[in-house]
Amino acid sequence: MAHVLQNVVFPLDRDPDLLPLYADPETWSVIENEPVRVSNRAHLGNILGRHRARIVAGRRVSMGTYFNAFPASYWQHWTSIREVQLTVRTTGPATILVYRSNGSGVRQRVATCEVTGEATTSFDLELTQYSDGGWIWFDIVADEKPAVLEGAEWTTEHEPVRTGKASLGITTYNKPDYCVETLRALAASPDALEFIDRIFLVDQGTQLVTDQDDYADVAERLGDTLQLIRQDNLGGSGGFARAMHETLQRPESDFVQLLDDDVRIEPESLRRSIVFGQYATNPVLVGGHMFDLLDRPKLHGWAEVVDEGPFMWRTLHQDRMPHDFGISNLRQSMFLHARMDADYNGWWMCLIPVDAIREVGLSLPAFIKWDDAEFCLRAGEAGFPTVSVPGVALWHVSWVNKDDTIDWQAYFHARNRIVAALLHSDMPRGGTLIRHSGRVDLKHLMMMQYYPVELRARALRDILSGPDHMVRTLSTAMPEARALAAKYPETIVHRDPTKTPRSIRGRQIYRSEPVNEGPRGVRLGVYTLTTVISRWFQRTDPAHVAQPEAELSKSDAHWWRVPAFDSALISTADGSGKTVYIHDRAKFRRMLRDSLRLHLQLRRRWPELQKQYRDALPELVSPQSWQQIFEEKA
Repeated sequence: MAHVLQNVVFPLDRDPDLLPLYADPETWSVIENEPVRVSNRAHLGNILGRHRARIVAGRRVSMGTYFNAFPASYWQHWTSIREVQLTVRTTGPATILVYRSNGSGVRQRVATCEVTGEATTSFDLELTQYSDGGWIWFDIVADEKPAVLEGAEWTTEHEPVRTGKASLGITTYNKPDYCVETLRALAASPDALEFIDRIFLVDQGTQLVTDQDDYADVAERLGDTLQLIRQDNLGGSGGFARAMHETLQRPESDFVQLLDDDVRIEPESLRRSIVFGQYATNPVLVGGHMFDLLDRPKLHGWAEVVDEGPFMWRTLHQDRMPHDFGISNLRQSMFLHARMDADYNGWWMCLIPVDAIREVGLSLPAFIKWDDAEFCLRAGEAGFPTVSVPGVALWHVSWVNKDDTIDWQAYFHARNRIVAALLHSDMPRGGTLIRHSGRVDLKHLMMMQYYPVELRARALRDILSGPDHMVRTLSTAMPEARALAAKYPETIVHRDPTKTPRSIRGRQIYRSEPVNEGPRGVRLGVYTLTTVISRWFQRTDPAHVAQPEAELSKSDAHWWRVPAFDSALISTADGSGKTVYIHDRAKFRRMLRDSLRLHLQLRRRWPELQKQYRDALPELVSPQSWQQIFEEKA
């Protein structure tokens, strides 16, 4: 029996920006070192359906794309499959060419077949030469007449290691429209629903999904597959923990597939992730990539890791991300042909084996931030690695127009990163994390961002109080952090241009240096010391309190530029307004002293706290502990 590993698909939306992810012209030109598609590109008008496409006479279209190439290296490395079959169904005269690449992106042709009329062509392809990386794909060239690709799929005769389905866990807080759209896409995708046991929609908001006009219709179409759960807002970690907990009660489910709420899904990706999990030789977490929902060909990361020294997350090849497939296709992007191993995957889309949950527990009660990374690290230590599989992805509202390190989320960024390090870092006293954390405080203080520093200090105090605070403050930490903003004028966003203060200079100040250039080496040390001394003694000119001294755009408001002023008018990350930052000597002195004292305490007590948090972890993440939380917050 042939098992379908991957279908060749075309976009659900008639969006020209999406097409480079599915079908590609063979010929690109290069203008000023930038690859640019020429006139023989694939067109939306040639997409005839979810699985069908027209190839215009004399033209060539490649399936060597993100969603339609086969990620051979991942299947070879993580499964025992050593041969796949590519089946291509066509009508009309055409030539089918099959290619492979290696980990360096070098292309080789492996098969060619000319077809006419109605044809079904199969290629048996070995998965034995892809240890470092590589894809397999096919191109179709039409002859003197148009040809039609009627469908194609990658299959195997190999039986899966696991046959159970997946439950879906969607956590939402006031994103009901996105959720209904996700449910509608699932209801219209029988290929994906075939692998789904249950859909747990955990609604933690005040704008309920059930109040959406289209909800009743889509709920009826999904029937018993959909289960709505209402609970207090326990953040992403509480919502996903609930989905994990419910999945444990489903004997038909071998996995839980976590999905964020503000996303647009590719149903074929859901199917692929579950199938990959079924075939993995040993149970693995299957992560999905994240494309930008507002810039849809743009990929934000390929594989995410946590650097041991500072214990900070990042994506591999960070200098090349985000990657725009509308500018550089898969075949041109050589670095995307290497197999990349991840430490964790964001919970915008992540498939977790039930075996892993039974062994390591549920999500840490972290509310938001680092819950996904911490769980993946914990699972990895127990023998359940994370694999971010190419061709498995969705579109998520990106953080390009956000800066959640200076709003109420600064508390969770600081606390959960350090808690995760206490649980998983083997570096003496956290490596360089404590020094890095202190530098973050210092930069905020020099930029007159006192609110995030206050939140970060609160985070350190909670950490020092011991692990019990995580459950105790699970539902209160967020509202308390948001309420604290009222004490800090810089949190006020001025959106009405008629009421927004104008700077004394009357216009924006523009940079003269390159965007990311700042003091380094000896200059950095000298600059920091002189700025701190200056801020410590400097009294703010009353005129600069009444009116901002300068105005800077968000992109110009670097930590080494803002301290030149007593006060500054700075744009918000999303461009919706402006905020006013004012130097406050008393706050600067108090917060700098607190930051030094708290970080010194953390460093001194690190071994003691590490033992406390590691000893408490099994109880913090146990189904019994979460069950009690759910009952109390029902």
